[in-house]
Amino acid sequence: MNEAERRQPIVPMEMRSVSAIPREPGWQYEPKWDGFRCLTSRDGDDVVMDSKAGQPLTRYFPEVAAALAAVDGERFTLDGELVVPLAGALSFDALQQRIHPAASRVAMLARTTPALYLVFDVLDDGIRSLREAPLHQRRAVLEQFARRFEPGGALRLSPATTSPAVVDEWFARVGGALDGVIAKRLDAPYHSGRTDAAVKVKKQRTADCVVGGFRYAANARDRVGSLLLGLYDAEGLLDYIGFCSAFSAPERVSLLARLRPLMGRGGFSGGAPETAPSRWDRGRERDKSYERLAPELVLEVGFDQVTSGRIRHGTRPLRWRTDKPPEACTSEQLEVAGSVAALLDP
Repeated sequence: MNEAERRQPIVPMEMRSVSAIPREPGWQYEPKWDGFRCLTSRDGDDVVMDSKAGQPLTRYFPEVAAALAAVDGERFTLDGELVVPLAGALSFDALQQRIHPAASRVAMLARTTPALYLVFDVLDDGIRSLREAPLHQRRAVLEQFARRFEPGGALRLSPATTSPAVVDEWFARVGGALDGVIAKRLDAPYHSGRTDAAVKVKKQRTADCVVGGFRYAANARDRVGSLLLGLYDAEGLLDYIGFCSAFSAPERVSLLARLRPLMGRGGFSGGAPETAPSRWDRGRERDKSYERLAPELVLEVGFDQVTSGRIRHGTRPLRWRTDKPPEACTSEQLEVAGSVAALLDP
């Protein structure tokens, strides 16, 4: 790898979202991990780790960089996912904490919450470039290459199968701890950017949530911008766990009429929504105030991922649960059954 190539991050292959995995022959299936996509390259003593967006990650994951440097091989390029396993699940919150400017803190976190690099593709094995080779050839090379990884170390071979029945078994064993499934054409080369030869299906989860408040739409007090959702904890306190804003323009107006009789009462008795600007707002002025609501409405929502007891992205409204009492909506719904450890074992 010359200096110009080293400085130019590889554009990774991206997956198109679909509603169901293809089940006909000709596809390889892999777990969809909840982590940071990361392409890694080594050229002698030089180890480079880049995010999907091309941002350098090497300094934030020294334990993974050291493991890559220890592999028997002077030159290679791999594609995979950085994850932090905690208590049988993958902690995106612990992973985000690794992106810190202080080297001392990064070193401490590398010891206390070590990351794993789950490798699912090889673009160069040190003998030849494999980007134009079909996936079934790349996978065979990768399985041989992964024998160089230290058993139980920071580098792991991500599982793969050509059997939909095995995918069903993954979900049965791992449950909600698995983020979803990726399917790739066995005859396809490594294609930078989005391609129809690679698709992903997220594992949808649902929860019945109490509507504890709402925010108005931007610059409009005649319609709802988002509903603020809560679940009761073990002490009976209503904790904020996420929001729902996927409503049509007419629904936003009709929602406000439905909420008016509940305004100004109750609200969140435990953890509440943030009202101060976050570091992601980058100086933009955003009104984060909200209206409290008496906790009487229950909305079933669909969601993908949970971090530190909160739904990481916005939810999808499914139906109003007029048949369910609000006090029955507890935080146990966010817990996952199963453990990713079954798929992470070396």
